[in-house]
Amino acid sequence: MRILFFLFIFICSITVLNGQGTVLGTWKTVDDETGEAKSFVEIFEKDGKFFGKITKILSANEDAVCDACKGNKKNKPIQGMMIIEDMKPDGQSFKGGKILDPESGNTYKCKIWVSENDPDVLNVRGIHWTGLYRTQSWNRVEE
Repeated sequence: MRILFFLFIFICSITVLNGQGTVLGTWKTVDDETGEAKSFVEIFEKDGKFFGKITKILSANEDAVCDACKGNKKNKPIQGMMIIEDMKPDGQSFKGGKILDPESGNTYKCKIWVSENDPDVLNVRGIHWTGLYRTQSWNRVEE
């Protein structure tokens, strides 16, 4: 009986991680000021941390480069660029990492979480060092 119970718990855990309610998957970014769809970002897990990279540009030149970026991302293609890095689970959210705004080249602390009201909406918050923040809502892309 115990084996069946643990097997049930294991299957439920896998279903939750692969199903709705997870940050994993592809998300359509939406400009919070214009409402315009901008890109697809794939969020994935690697070595216990979560990352997000732009897999498709929707609103601009697909060959655009990040001329405002600093360091090793300067003048690199935006499509394929890692913009969310080193996020760690923290209860129902993920934080401790950073997010890059390719338009400005600025990097911010980051917090992400799936909306309680809609598992197909991801809240993405960039937090400035002053404590000010901006939150965007991204929509899940059906794969």
